[in-house]
Amino acid sequence: MDVRSIEDVEPVVEHNGTVPVWWLVKPREMQAITEGGHLELVSEFEVAGGGLVDPHSHPTHEFYYVTSGRGIMMIDDEEREIGQGDLVHIPPDMVHSLRPVSEHAPIHALAFAVAVKDAPPIDYTTH
Repeated sequence: MDVRSIEDVEPVVEHNGTVPVWWLVKPREMQAITEGGHLELVSEFEVAGGGLVDPHSHPTHEFYYVTSGRGIMMIDDEEREIGQGDLVHIPPDMVHSLRPVSEHAPIHALAFAVAVKDAPPIDYTTH
């Protein structure tokens, strides 16, 4: 499972010395695996304490960036705890799910996805 944490990355000062940047994915690092794809989505979501993202898959490279809370990320048969500052890469067509570690506290994240070349439209309401 590819999980990268801001806590493991030293910042680099960019933009003419004005902004520290924590590169979780360096420029062009994933160019080869996303070649020919397109930006499928960008969204923000929350899973309530005791809740669960229904296990699903789709033909995208999907990324979750945790903005608050802690959860258990499942990709295929692997599970790992994730929390604020973690970036998770979910490869195409892998079954994945997320649930908070607490019955009472949510996990909040930003999601973005790059569809693979020639991916069909995806109905996220039932997928």
